[in-house]
Amino acid sequence: MIEFLLNGKKITSDAEADTPLLWVIRDEFGLKGTKFGCGIAMCGACTVHLNGSPVRSCSLPVSVVANADIRTIEGLEDQHPLQKAWIEHQVPQCGYCQSGQIMQASALLATNANPSEDEIVAYMSGNLCRCMTYSRIKAAIQDVATQSDSVVQIYNPKTEAKRTQGVS
Repeated sequence: MIEFLLNGKKITSDAEADTPLLWVIRDEFGLKGTKFGCGIAMCGACTVHLNGSPVRSCSLPVSVVANADIRTIEGLEDQHPLQKAWIEHQVPQCGYCQSGQIMQASALLATNANPSEDEIVAYMSGNLCRCMTYSRIKAAIQDVATQSDSVVQIYNPKTEAKRTQGVS
């Protein structure tokens, strides 16, 4: 049995230790926002946060997350600033990669509230979009980073407390 926090809730999984976290999240706990893309951690569709850092859940054995904090797209605050910007910039086309893109972008903004264009491109480079909406993705991230009244959700699993960081 493996225990961990999933979107702030303590859960237990009976999955085999080598089962990819993606399948535990989707099949055992019914959270379908995290997608299967490539199965080899190369596309980013399966991106979730492990103790605040983005990881590819398709290749991460569930045993690695014992006693850790896992955050999925469903665990972001309702109407996260990035989700609003995604809509405003009409980022989604097919939408398949979007949860992974948003999770990667939220991790970026949690550690760098005002990234340069080059920093955004570099940080997001491991997340692929088959609809090629990269310029819209970048614009949405830049929009959130430049809005002085926006806040980015930051979760510290050591204190189990949420705080917000002003984005300027």
